[in-house]
Amino acid sequence: MAEKPRDEMADYVGRDLLSGKKALITGGDSGIGRAVAVAFAKEGADVAIAYLSERDDARHTVELVEAQDRVAREYIGDLADPEHCAEVVARTADELGGLDILVNNAAFQSPVEDFLDLTAAQWRHTFDVNIDSFFHTTRAAVPHLTGGGVIINTGSINGLRGNKELIDYAATKGAVIALTYSLAQALLERRIRVNCVAPGPVWTPLIPATMPEQKVAHFGEQTPYGRAAQPDEIAPSYVFFAAEQLSSYYTGEVLAPLGGETLPG
Repeated sequence: MAEKPRDEMADYVGRDLLSGKKALITGGDSGIGRAVAVAFAKEGADVAIAYLSERDDARHTVELVEAQDRVAREYIGDLADPEHCAEVVARTADELGGLDILVNNAAFQSPVEDFLDLTAAQWRHTFDVNIDSFFHTTRAAVPHLTGGGVIINTGSINGLRGNKELIDYAATKGAVIALTYSLAQALLERRIRVNCVAPGPVWTPLIPATMPEQKVAHFGEQTPYGRAAQPDEIAPSYVFFAAEQLSSYYTGEVLAPLGGETLPG
C-alpha cells in the first residue's frame, strides 16, 4: 500500500480496563482487527487472532500484542468453514485459559459494477465469511462467555444504507446489525452483552485489494471529514464496548463512527 494504515495504536495509552481478560478477534491480522488487538493488549487483555492466510501480517500483530507483555495466539484458516470457527474458539479458551470477549470482525468484499455480474458463488462466499462465521463463532463461544462475557460485531455503513456496488457485502452487514439486536435479547439472561461497531470508510488493506485504483485514490472523500478513518480511530469503540466499566448498561447498540455523517432514526 502506498499509504500504510495506522493500525498499531502507537499513541494509545491503556488504563487496565481489560485487565485479566481473554479475547478472540477474527480478521485480526491487519486493519481494524490489528488495531483492536493492540488496544485490548494495552488495556491488559491476552489476545488470540484468527485470520485467513496473511502470515506475516498476523505475526506482526502478535508481536505488537506481546510487546505489551500480554499473551498472544494466532490461528490460520478459513472462517467460512464452520468447523474452523468452532476450533479457533476452543483453542482460544484452552490456550489463553478462558474467553471473555469475542470480536467478530472477519470480512470479504468484491465490488461489482452491474448486479448481474454478482455470481451465486460470490454471494454464497460473502455470506459464509461475513455473517455465517459470526453465527458459528458465537455459538461456540456462548458457553465460555456466559456470566459476564462480551460479543462485539463489526458492521458497516453499507449495512445501514446499502451500496449498489457491494450488494452482497451490504446485505451481510445489514444481517450483522439484525443479528446483534437479536443476540442482545437472546443472551441477556446469560449476562452476555452484544453490540456492534458499524464504521464508515476505513483505510485498511481490504480497500486497495478490492477496489479500482481511481476509487482508492478518492476513498472516503465523500464524508464530511473529507477522508477515510484510520483503524486506530475506530479501535477505541471496541474498547468501549468491551470494558464493563465503560459500557455495562449497553447491549444491542450500534455505534457508527461515520466521520461527521448523520443518519435518520
